[in-house]
Amino acid sequence: MNYKELVYSSRTNRSFDESRTISREELVALVDLARHTPAAMNMQPLKFRLIYVKEELDKTLATTAWGGALPELKLPPDGHAPTAYIIICHDTNVAEDSPMFFIDVGIVAQTMMLGAADMGLRGCILGSAKADELKKILGLSDNLLPRLTIALGKGEDKVEIVDAKDGNIKYFRDGNNTHFVPKRTLEEIII
Repeated sequence: MNYKELVYSSRTNRSFDESRTISREELVALVDLARHTPAAMNMQPLKFRLIYVKEELDKTLATTAWGGALPELKLPPDGHAPTAYIIICHDTNVAEDSPMFFIDVGIVAQTMMLGAADMGLRGCILGSAKADELKKILGLSDNLLPRLTIALGKGEDKVEIVDAKDGNIKYFRDGNNTHFVPKRTLEEIII
């Protein structure tokens, strides 16, 4: 897969084939990609909690909210939940909490999503997971601050990127359950 195909195939999915489990080894491979990315001041304060066991999968799902622009849908649908998660945490024992490290969080999240796409997996980057609940159910120590949750699995969504019309960038679904993601045009974003 070339770089364009990889980026274009790395689309958010909110419905997954639960028969395709994800192993610890696959998750470790994604974290290994993340640890090779640039880091602010090379401090590398991010740590990763891997979730792939059924009990933790269910508890983690209960802390998340999905598809805010599609409130009429239950996402993920029953029986179509992710089969793994990676929780990106900031370790305050390594570096004091600072907004500059949020950039690192974004870099590693996208890198892992691209790695997942290369593995034939899809995901959803969730900023809506309840951090305090995650800390409690996963037994995370006080120095670990959950920043993003990456849900992973074999994606079932059909996703199409379309040009945004009249500045409307709200994603939507049609009657055939195709998920459309409006993107601003190239002419609109180059200044």
